Amino acid sequence: MTSRTAACRCGQLTVTCQGEPVRVSVCHCFACQQRSGSAFAVQARWPDEQISIEGETKMWVRTADSGNKATYRFCPHCGSTMAYIIEGWPGVTAIPVGNFTDLDFPAPKHSVFEDRKHAWVEILGEDVEHVTSTQAAKKPSLDLRGKD
Repeated sequence: MTSRTAACRCGQLTVTCQGEPVRVSVCHCFACQQRSGSAFAVQARWPDEQISIEGETKMWVRTADSGNKATYRFCPHCGSTMAYIIEGWPGVTAIPVGNFTDLDFPAPKHSVFEDRKHAWVEILGEDVEHVTSTQAAKKPSLDLRGKD
């Protein structure tokens, strides 16, 4: 089984993920832009039971652009966001892809909140689902266990 480990910038906090992610996506919402300090954020989701978190964490809770409550776990020393859960996505934890040093990481298959995407950003791939914020708000809560 594949194992991937993400680490914060100072190295005291790690997240180890077993198996392949059930979803890899790019998000262009304003909250993800602010959280990542970039024009978009890329995250991968695994079933909760396939991840283990080692080290000290702090938590911060906010309401996401989708209206769901999001709980972020970050390193209290260097500030890296290492994992988060969203109440509308039961049973899975998202890990920011930039925390992995893995050049063979699976490509995103979903690009969401595209109406908030910068005009100079293009997410390529024939099999990428492109979703606006209005479409994302209409999607029901998802259970990603055992699905692509």
